[in-house]
Amino acid sequence: MPQRNSLISRLVDEVVGEHARFLEFFESYEQRAPDSIADFVAGNPQEMPLPGFVAALAKWTTPTSKDHFAYKQNDPEARAAIQRSLARKRGLRVDLDDIFMTTGAFGALSIAMRVLCDPGDEVIYLSPPWFFYRGMIRTNGATPVRVPVDERTWDIPIEKIDAAITAQTRAIIVNSPCNPTGRMYTRDNLDALARVLEKGSQRVGHRIYLVSDEAYSRILFDGLRFISPVDSYPHSLLIYTYGKQLLTPGERIGYIALPAAMPVGDRTAFRDAVTMTEILLGWMWPNAVLQYSVPELEELSIDIAHLQRKRDRVVKGLRDAGYELNVPDGTFYVLVRSPWADMDAFVEHLATQRVLVLPGSTFEMPKHFRISVTASDTMIERALPVFAAAIKEPVRA
Repeated sequence: MPQRNSLISRLVDEVVGEHARFLEFFESYEQRAPDSIADFVAGNPQEMPLPGFVAALAKWTTPTSKDHFAYKQNDPEARAAIQRSLARKRGLRVDLDDIFMTTGAFGALSIAMRVLCDPGDEVIYLSPPWFFYRGMIRTNGATPVRVPVDERTWDIPIEKIDAAITAQTRAIIVNSPCNPTGRMYTRDNLDALARVLEKGSQRVGHRIYLVSDEAYSRILFDGLRFISPVDSYPHSLLIYTYGKQLLTPGERIGYIALPAAMPVGDRTAFRDAVTMTEILLGWMWPNAVLQYSVPELEELSIDIAHLQRKRDRVVKGLRDAGYELNVPDGTFYVLVRSPWADMDAFVEHLATQRVLVLPGSTFEMPKHFRISVTASDTMIERALPVFAAAIKEPVRA
């Protein structure tokens, strides 16, 4: 058993150990990325940002009063813009007092875990997951409970969720469309999950909440309309970030929203709890300039049609070369099965050819790797011959 690092807390030391592969990979990635011909690792911009985003920040950098840069919690105009957008685009009713501005989805998830969970509580997450769910659950004092999705359909396995619910279950995280599978869950699948959560709550004697990570809800392909878990289960915390629709992950702004269908007593209790948690976690509200910009940001988006064309080019190129992969409904990502049994060795082989992808060991899929189609068209065209040549290499166990 590895010895504990006595300089840091036991909990953080354990989380560092769990994410050692991730840390090792990204240390190597940072060294190689500037010299790569194709960077498919993360959902990072590879082209200049939207002019409208730059204009909004420039506009609101100019102060309009002495309080322009004062302490900022939930800007009223930002809340109102979000309320209007959810009603117009989603038909979802949310009270202004139930919208909480956060430092992106990262901040929102941390706040949700801290508000919902005591030490010893359990949070169910679907696997393969976004790679920080497990660590965030752990560092906020709860116990992560892994439930693998159905790899034939990538849907939520309802019976396995039911079996995973215990007296300690406090919440479940659902990410739709899902990073890394790209799957958007169907209404039937989400309705079935809602029934299980309702029955499970009655069985264990307390409410089980659904944390709905909707970071990619506006990154959808093939004319699909977003299907939200919140519409199936009102006891949900909706989490959103603008970093995906704008492709600006370095500008941390998002929110938590509680649907009006949630009982008013629950929503009232959450209001003070979320506010105090945001303060005590280190003032987790976005900076003032970003909040002032929300009405403009709500109307902006990267070119989804262009993103879909890049998805289609990657899918066709890899399939023509002989790869097995999942065609995503949304998100930035394509999940690909490694042609070698040793996926890490295959990822390293691609890196020697200056093509960088994310190994599946970082998100509990050791036989797969992930490609981000935020890569430029030029990167994609340069990389496809590398992928085609790599699959012809002798298979390595």
